[in-house]
Amino acid sequence: QVQLVESGGGSVQPGGSLRLTCAASSTIGTVMTMAWYRQTAARALELVAIVRPDGTINYYPGAVAGRFTVSRDNGQNTLTLQMNNLRSEDTGVYICNAHSSNPPQNYWGQGTQVTVSL
Repeated sequence: QVQLVESGGGSVQPGGSLRLTCAASSTIGTVMTMAWYRQTAARALELVAIVRPDGTINYYPGAVAGRFTVSRDNGQNTLTLQMNNLRSEDTGVYICNAHSSNPPQNYWGQGTQVTVSL
């Protein structure tokens, strides 16, 4: 069993920045794909960014391009999401995910709240 714990959420004004961190309870970075999802007013569950074991990164919502940076540290078993120039529509619960196919595994964190407002 793998536990994923997010931290770093909070409230900021538009244009502000936050750094989210996901900490895994065991070594998973070398075998599992890790991702950030979010629950917003617009989408019940949206894939934000994904980092594969080989380091391949994809960002999904076009609105985050150039503003969000995802990274992983396999040595520390952490996943980070640096969010800059935040917008009100970025408000939501950001959830860490780790999964693999062989063997099949899928883990979710509890999520951390991000609020962007004046």
